[in-house]
Amino acid sequence: MKNIVIIGNGISGITTARFIRKLSNHNITVISDEGDYFFSRTALMYVYMGHLRPGDVQPYEQHFWEKNRIQLVRARIEEVDFSKKILLTQEQQKITYDQLIIATGSKPNKFDWPGQNLQGVGGLYHWQDLEQMEQFSSGLKRAVIVGGGLIGIEMAEMFHSRHIPVTLLVRENSFWDIVLPKEESAMINRHIKEHGIDLRLNTELKAILPDEGDRCCAVITNTREKIECGYVGLTVGVSPNIDFLKKTELEINRGILVDHYLRTNIPDVYAIGDCAEMRKPYAGRRPIEAIWYTGRMMGEALAHTICRKPTAYNPGIWFNSAKFLDIEYQVYGDVPAIFPEHYTSVYWEHSDGKKSIRIVYQRETGQVVGFNLMGVRYRQEVCEKWLRTKAHIETVLQQLGLANFDPEFYPQHEVDLVSAYNHITGKDLRLKQKRGLTSVLQFLRQPN
Repeated sequence: MKNIVIIGNGISGITTARFIRKLSNHNITVISDEGDYFFSRTALMYVYMGHLRPGDVQPYEQHFWEKNRIQLVRARIEEVDFSKKILLTQEQQKITYDQLIIATGSKPNKFDWPGQNLQGVGGLYHWQDLEQMEQFSSGLKRAVIVGGGLIGIEMAEMFHSRHIPVTLLVRENSFWDIVLPKEESAMINRHIKEHGIDLRLNTELKAILPDEGDRCCAVITNTREKIECGYVGLTVGVSPNIDFLKKTELEINRGILVDHYLRTNIPDVYAIGDCAEMRKPYAGRRPIEAIWYTGRMMGEALAHTICRKPTAYNPGIWFNSAKFLDIEYQVYGDVPAIFPEHYTSVYWEHSDGKKSIRIVYQRETGQVVGFNLMGVRYRQEVCEKWLRTKAHIETVLQQLGLANFDPEFYPQHEVDLVSAYNHITGKDLRLKQKRGLTSVLQFLRQPN
């Protein structure tokens, strides 16, 4: 029976602990200085917006940990002696391990802006970030959010839900245009403005100004404009939370380098989640992917390896989902913001400017490589089967109804995408398969 110690109680660390317990009787200790219990980070915004109570974001009852013999320790690890297998906490407590799993997650990026450490300046990653937002929201006349990504739009929606005016500073020409193709990015620009959010494109933060004390009161932009505000949200991405390990013998690039079995260069030491960087990422995947579902998959794979059932981590085909205010977003496969020469796509956008479907395919062969959905829901299993089997664009278009899983009685727009394809190619394709669960199940059971 081994002594397994996990640093970090996010989705990666807790998934590992849960599956180790299912598979073994090892001693399990989870160490975190963020909170006493695991919580759903993606649900923080809904606590602020009043949709959930604080206790609702804890997936497990408090008795779960004792019942499953998972020891929780509230502490901050300051040093690791890998040769002696000893952790040293901020209070100088020593904790020994047989196998160590580092799952310390991410930290919000900061770029040495003047005033970035003032009161009323924060990100949206930790529970403490939510508490600070709550603390400063009473009487708040304006919030300025820096960064045009998923966390930035979440924070904007949070303040907007309480009728607090929001200015969103985005340095790019269009919102999230490093990820979204130009049509989808333009859609989100319009949608943000329609909600009354002050979107400033091509605008960067230069400094945060203090009031008479140490609380923020305004920002200065790259255009020398002064915007008065009582809160500044810094949402310009995240980076691995591994500062306390950088002077150790652990091999580190941007993150802790691991192989497909999530092993580091040190025996009995593993890294998972946002802090791990794949030495050889799979095709179509990035070395570091700070995403909830990849952390969960890493945790489950590593638990099997720890319990003598070696299992490589393989995230499969890229997918992600998010929400931009009222517009849901899904992506499957490869949908770059700017297409390489051998890619093209068929794109349809609803006249209301709030729904779109894009299928990306290879120009010469017609092989489908990606799906991008705005305001329309497609089944992951169906899209992944088409991608995995390298289906031809015309085969996919004729079967496209199989993918749709919008609520019953919602209008279906697959015929509109087929018409768009016919218009640009001169073909006369027809939609042969409409939405229906029976047909979907039959399709998924068919051999690849």
